[in-house]
Amino acid sequence: MITLPRWIAHRGGGSLAPENTLAGIRLAARLGYRAVEFDVMLSGDGTPVLIHDETLGRTTNGTGPVCETPDALLFSLDAGEGERIPRFAEAAGLCRELGLLANVEIKPATGHELVTAEVVSRLTAELWRGAAIQPLLSSFSLAALEVARDVAPGVARGVLFEEPPADWLSELQHLQAVSLHCDADLLSDEVLAVAKAKDIPVLCYTVNTPERAKSLFARGVSALFTDRLDLFAG
Repeated sequence: MITLPRWIAHRGGGSLAPENTLAGIRLAARLGYRAVEFDVMLSGDGTPVLIHDETLGRTTNGTGPVCETPDALLFSLDAGEGERIPRFAEAAGLCRELGLLANVEIKPATGHELVTAEVVSRLTAELWRGAAIQPLLSSFSLAALEVARDVAPGVARGVLFEEPPADWLSELQHLQAVSLHCDADLLSDEVLAVAKAKDIPVLCYTVNTPERAKSLFARGVSALFTDRLDLFAG
């Protein structure tokens, strides 16, 4: 059973910094967080980078699909407040330097699930080799998690669902995953009871009010992702 901090900073610095940036990761550490979550996708040149959306428009001053954008252009873009899109390797190095647990979400562009999973999983194993604090891979893509299981079996995996389906436990066991991640509003008492009985940590996103957090922890949820890093102690 993996040991997790109760709070995980969502997309690096939550709503207090440009998402999926090194500035966000640094901010989380300064605020006392011991874990961060970020998304990793492949650029047009196949480089793993931190970004959530398949297109550039929402979080940068660029346009077009991330998976078709060459590195030379991608790394010249403004990802908010003068930050640039980080390479995954940079984020990994920073997490190791700051002593943060990294929840690395494999976020493949449509049609790129298998190659993204292979590249990100292999690199995760390499970048954290020998680290005192090991990372946690996760994904909504079950196909990606199958690849992660096969190419990086030593890296812990969590299965992401919006709402856990009826067969969530068998999927988790098939993937040899260690944790269940889901929408806080779609977690049933039945699913939580089974997870507790099986000693499976349940991680819920995205929780931004103290009242909601108190309720979820009281129910037995293990950890919460938040955008409001200012409201909760890491």
